[in-house]
Amino acid sequence: MARLLVLVVFLSISSLVIAKEAPTFRGTGGTGVAKQILPTSWSEKENIAWSVEVSGGAWSSPIVVGDKVFLTSAVSDEFKKPKGFGAGVQSMGSFFGSRPPKKPMSFDVICLTLEGGEELWRTQVVSKTPKYKVHPSNSYATESPASDGSHVFVYFAGVGEVACLDMAGEVVWQRDLGAYKTGNDFGTGSSPTLHDGKLFVQCDNEQKSFVVALDAKSGEEIWKQKREARTSWSSPVIWKNKARTELIVCGSSGVVSYAPASGNKNWHLRGTGGSFSATPASDSERIYFGQSGRTSRGPLVAVNTNASGDLDMDSTPDQGLAWSQRSAAPGMCSPVAVDGRVYVLSRGVLSCHESESGKELFKKRLNGASSATASLWASPTHVYALGESGDTNVIETGDSFKLASTNRLPGLYWSTPGVYGQTILIRDVDRLFCVQED
Repeated sequence: MARLLVLVVFLSISSLVIAKEAPTFRGTGGTGVAKQILPTSWSEKENIAWSVEVSGGAWSSPIVVGDKVFLTSAVSDEFKKPKGFGAGVQSMGSFFGSRPPKKPMSFDVICLTLEGGEELWRTQVVSKTPKYKVHPSNSYATESPASDGSHVFVYFAGVGEVACLDMAGEVVWQRDLGAYKTGNDFGTGSSPTLHDGKLFVQCDNEQKSFVVALDAKSGEEIWKQKREARTSWSSPVIWKNKARTELIVCGSSGVVSYAPASGNKNWHLRGTGGSFSATPASDSERIYFGQSGRTSRGPLVAVNTNASGDLDMDSTPDQGLAWSQRSAAPGMCSPVAVDGRVYVLSRGVLSCHESESGKELFKKRLNGASSATASLWASPTHVYALGESGDTNVIETGDSFKLASTNRLPGLYWSTPGVYGQTILIRDVDRLFCVQED
């Protein structure tokens, strides 16, 4: 009886922790940093607990809630699978003269078991024909789900639909936020995030950019702010620092900190360059971000917890700008901050900086990482970098570069892996792999 009581209390506490710590893009807290030691070695024949085929096309990341895995997909017999960098470039000639899909697509949420990858349910959120086309290398389901422990929230920006589902796959609420044209028709990619009963959605586009907070229970709008920015693909981040909790949104007009409860601006940093693809990294002291274009690389920037008002790249630490490093920003891969260091991957080169000063500690080109879009992730002891072709370089954390292993899986990889406990979920264009040590 005593053991049963302990088990009930433990399960109750665990459910409260899950509800408080929202699994989102880049894991619990959105930092990309796992609390536990992760596997450092795998292959098709080693440390793969299971793999399953996933229908449709998507670059969204999987998330885990308890013993369930959730992911999204856009299923169509007209729009098949997204392509890699090389194939996407080769398709550009026909893409410029192409039209949006003519037939409705099925926008689905899929639930699998964490233990074996068996499909528990699949729910069609909406069947809809996208108004705008997307780049051959992007998908119509690039935004990752989020969960508060009892519900799953999804955003299909290509058709403007956001929805809340319960753990059994039933739609609790759904609303249309509108679909908008994106820069160069590349498509969308900004995942929603959660905090304190609110779902935050960033929609930076070429027509009507905004960020909105929705009531997680009802889907009703709590606040909405117009944005100066044009198309960006960075995801909003809840930054829980030593001073307060902030909603950080990156875009072409700079980086803005909003108060999650009201939508009021805490600070706005301008002069960071053009559109963002990468999502910020953070710790309790600073938040780190930057953007690089196709032909130029912007600065890597750190902002302190004391930031307020209007900032620019000449602002001082007293005003909130901790430091910036020229030509050190990430490209499409989000950076990660762990153990007093910030790791950045851009154009196949991994750089490491001191979190406090921005000082560069090392810079090293990684094999198989020249075409990488998946965000970096980390454990307390290692940093992980997944390239498009399936090579994952595992680097020991520290002031000098030390490669621990390189692990290869066949396929095409743009999706950022999902991390839960000591499990890594790696999604390629066709399959989902579950990496666990035997």
